[in-house]
Amino acid sequence: MIPFVKMHGIGNDFILVDGIGSELPAADFPSLSQAVNDRRFGVGGDGLILVERGSSAPFRMRMFNPDGSESEMCGNGIRCFARLLQDRGYSSAGAVDVETGAGTLTVTVEPNGWVRVDMGPAHLLRGEIPMTGLADERFVDQDVEGFRGTAVSMGNPHLVIFVDDVASVDLEKLGPQLEHSSLFPNRVNVHFVQRLDEGHLVQRTWERGAGATLACGTGACAVGVAGFLTGRSGRVVDVQLPGGHLQIEYLENGRVLMTGPAETVFLGEWPG
Repeated sequence: MIPFVKMHGIGNDFILVDGIGSELPAADFPSLSQAVNDRRFGVGGDGLILVERGSSAPFRMRMFNPDGSESEMCGNGIRCFARLLQDRGYSSAGAVDVETGAGTLTVTVEPNGWVRVDMGPAHLLRGEIPMTGLADERFVDQDVEGFRGTAVSMGNPHLVIFVDDVASVDLEKLGPQLEHSSLFPNRVNVHFVQRLDEGHLVQRTWERGAGATLACGTGACAVGVAGFLTGRSGRVVDVQLPGGHLQIEYLENGRVLMTGPAETVFLGEWPG
């Protein structure tokens, strides 16, 4: 049996397997992720997260999508990861560094239980995202399949599209279409966003490899950056997602801070 913890960050839910308190199972993790994340025949979730000791940092996080693909990073997932570390006594209060596929990130569990993550710099060049086209150019408020979009990488690729009414977007149709756009060789996470005012944005998300989700932390960071770059929002913005709110701050040095909740749902065991 494989012990796990079900957690969520504003509705973006994950199955976390603790490889610090005991050894990780000798499992095919892509296949395990497909099985355990199935919402009808498994536990149900938006991803499988492995909690491990790191080599260049104290801890390491690996994240597998429901389709079995491995993601570079997950903003809501790393907040859950940080809460598990503190709840199980693996880290004390204060900042701790975590290795991810997008580099080493610093996480801090605040006194109210919310988690602040220094997400590192937003990457804006086409070659960094990655996108087709000239590698040293930005893609800001440009045409993409009939929409105006902005591309941002937070260690994983995002396409942000501002619309007048986010509720009217046919996400199930447009999400997969844009996810597989030829502009993005590694596919892309797609976010439709409505501006309420300079400090408030509303976001709906189609995640690469997962589909429509209640929240996307790295996506909210990309949305905050895109809002500032296109003059729609300030450097500090509240991003409202279907599952809740995140506070995003786009610093003048190009780094992005994300703050939001993370909660445990239940403990369980998976046959393995």
